[in-house]
Amino acid sequence: MKRARREPFARKIERRRFWLEQAPGYNPEAVQPVVRGETYALFTTGIILGFFALMVCYAKGYLLLYGDAVAHLGIARRIVDARYPGLAQLGGVWLPLPHLLMLPFIGKMSMWQSGMAAVPMSVLSYAASVAGMWRLGRRMLRPRWALVATAFYALNPNLLYLATTAMTETVFLGLLVWTVVVTMEGIAALRAGQVGVARIRMVVAGLLILGQVFTRYDGWIVGSAVWCWFAVAVWRSEESLRQRVMPVFLVFTAMCVAGPLAWFWYNHHFEHDWLDFLRGPYSAKQIERRTAPPGQHYRGWHNVGWAALFYTRTAQIDAAAWETGFGLMLAAIYGLWLTWKRRATAEARSLAESVALLLWVPLPFYIYSVAYGSVPIFIPQLWPHSYYNARYGMEMLPALSLYAVLAAERLDVWLHTKTEGKLKTSAQLWQPVALLLCAVNCAVMVYRIPPVLKEGIVNATTRVPFEKQLAIVIEELPPDVPIMMSTSAHIGVVQVAGRTLRSMVSENDNDSWQAALADPAGKADYIFAMEGDPVEAAVKAHPQGLTELEVICTTGQPCTKVYHSTVWSAGAK
Repeated sequence: MKRARREPFARKIERRRFWLEQAPGYNPEAVQPVVRGETYALFTTGIILGFFALMVCYAKGYLLLYGDAVAHLGIARRIVDARYPGLAQLGGVWLPLPHLLMLPFIGKMSMWQSGMAAVPMSVLSYAASVAGMWRLGRRMLRPRWALVATAFYALNPNLLYLATTAMTETVFLGLLVWTVVVTMEGIAALRAGQVGVARIRMVVAGLLILGQVFTRYDGWIVGSAVWCWFAVAVWRSEESLRQRVMPVFLVFTAMCVAGPLAWFWYNHHFEHDWLDFLRGPYSAKQIERRTAPPGQHYRGWHNVGWAALFYTRTAQIDAAAWETGFGLMLAAIYGLWLTWKRRATAEARSLAESVALLLWVPLPFYIYSVAYGSVPIFIPQLWPHSYYNARYGMEMLPALSLYAVLAAERLDVWLHTKTEGKLKTSAQLWQPVALLLCAVNCAVMVYRIPPVLKEGIVNATTRVPFEKQLAIVIEELPPDVPIMMSTSAHIGVVQVAGRTLRSMVSENDNDSWQAALADPAGKADYIFAMEGDPVEAAVKAHPQGLTELEVICTTGQPCTKVYHSTVWSAGAK
């Protein structure tokens, strides 16, 4: 039997282009929504890019550089591996969705230890955000310029790195971009009188808002803004249309409210304070009070001007190489002005283009958070010239990518009005050059080490050796004996040692923890007391029955004393 010949790749591309051009209303120079199949292709491209980033980061050991990434994995792990496993282990500060998304994989010890349990969540979120950026760009830009905006976003090295970790930024960005896409499509459907489409988009928007609310607190503000946009659109609709969509709008409203109310209830039920995430011992305010030097605050504290400077500079260096972020920010502001200027045109209103302004919501949110929310940001370009929370600037990447390319497209339109000389040639080359600049930006950022990755490397310099040293000691201990240790700051010790959390006496279970603090020797076989932690205080208050075995000290971290309990051992025998 004769084997069928494979279709040449070039012919396949030509055939797909032919069918694309036959699509109803297709015009390569028109701004119009995507045609069927485009989104899937971009999602697949995102998966490929994410997988490539994973291979690089895994080979170099970058997956667990961030202490927060280790902590997120630890929270997910203790839901299935604790003395009292269950949803009560979610804690009351970090929002729960990322931890729940890791549950199918976190139960396997190797997936927890390697950090791979978070990879499906992060890579899929990254790929979804790439597809969403394309879909969003197609409603605001000509196809070739939508490709530039998507490429600039997708090739950001900081984003590619985060897509391999347990950090929550990629999950949130995926939800944010698709929330804007769905809201834009829903508002456009309302204006066009398409009741069925509007209803579906409202429900999907409600689900996406729930996801945002349970991922990051900026999602609460985005959700509020989306609700207001839909509310105004429904109110301005014709009476007959309003009556037909009102039941679904009420469901959408309930979904928007359900997320925050559920989190208030969770904090009240498990932490005994419905605002524990805002004022509890692990809240940003309390952490800042414990870590700030006496009588001194970080620059930007209660100062909106400095807060705005720190956040906008962080967004610039996260998005663009070297100091080209200044140009990127100016271009994005110009693109924002262009959008505002044409907001009332029939084309812009039919596509609900102004809804993309939601991408700018992180800007006021983080300025307020830095100024009044006890959330410092440090970058090497500004005093104190260090790294802390530099990744927060990533929330502005979709806005900068889209609106800067709007400005670039405007230049393209101007160049195409010229019919002779070098400007005519420039008109043909400008878009390919812009695509090339996206690749160059990526290459230069990788060469100079992107700031989000650099922050992880710098902050892991002392933490990782410390946790490895403690893990070596724990690995030598019997696997079935209880070990008392505070894991709130260093759950990575247990992770590296490959020990189950149910064998640890720690803050994960408050009842056994409080009992152990009152009687360390009677509740654990081995006790690890770090300088300044509650275990050290408990050992000093109740030293009976404890024998000091060794002291572990590493650079930049508190010394840890290891004790053996003669009381617990005798009781166990």
